Amino acid sequence: MTDGTGRDAVATDSTELPADTHVGRVGLRVGSIDRMAAYYEDAIGLAGERDGDRLVLGPTPDEPRLVLESAPDAPPRPRAAAGLFHVAIRVPDRTALGDAVTRLRSAGAPLSGASDHLVSEALYLRDPEGNGLELYRDRPREGWPTTPDGGVGMDTLPLDLADLEAAGTGEHVDALPAGTDVGHVHLEVTDLPRAVRCYRDGLGLVLRARYGAQAAFLAAGGYHHHVGLNTWNGRTGPAGTTRGLAWWELALPDGAARAAVVERLSAAGFGVTDGADVEAIEGGGGVVVTDPDGIRCRLVVPG
Repeated sequence: MTDGTGRDAVATDSTELPADTHVGRVGLRVGSIDRMAAYYEDAIGLAGERDGDRLVLGPTPDEPRLVLESAPDAPPRPRAAAGLFHVAIRVPDRTALGDAVTRLRSAGAPLSGASDHLVSEALYLRDPEGNGLELYRDRPREGWPTTPDGGVGMDTLPLDLADLEAAGTGEHVDALPAGTDVGHVHLEVTDLPRAVRCYRDGLGLVLRARYGAQAAFLAAGGYHHHVGLNTWNGRTGPAGTTRGLAWWELALPDGAARAAVVERLSAAGFGVTDGADVEAIEGGGGVVVTDPDGIRCRLVVPG
């Protein structure tokens, strides 16, 4: 979450999105659905349902969270390309995260990290095709640290895995519980100020924290972040149709809220296209905005 650089002042002058705005589904373009299905079902604990050349994953069939799109001919993401840092899968409580530690260990799925972020506790992994994943639980919002500039205080501290696993009850060792969702997406961008302008001034997310010239975290409704942006790995080229992140969804409460976002994006000079060619939560249509690095965000209204 942080890289040791100083905190910049948090801007609060954007037009805020409705408080119930949240991340919807995330689509990943993958080389082998079968290999990825085994990982996401057995290690992560999501239930998969095949739909042609796609695999839809969620804690229950009525809660789609990830969509794996078969693309066996797609090349791996180039080292320089912008795109996904991680998809953050949020569980409802600490007992579910403790059970996840047990499940991951039993499945032989290694962690790439584990951190206490003050606002949350998080486990970090990479799936078989190298996509970054975070499994986390939020701490109660009333206990989140705040900063003098109106932002949220986050840090990266060691996480006691033994203590976390001991909090598990065994109820969710085999699968993630209902209510598990995608809490946020974290993206690798090429130009942080340009990306912040898109997600703050265009989409209307509020800048909740910024760490020097390398990372920013934005959200709606006072959340710690729905979108993370960073330049830590020095990406220099746009995202493409390679393996990895294909699209992600920002779910808005109604059509009026979506129309307001489209108007704001257009006024800010960011491109918006008709989403009639993509399947969205409500069964079709929608709007797609492509950010300055070529990352596609679907603006959807859940049915």
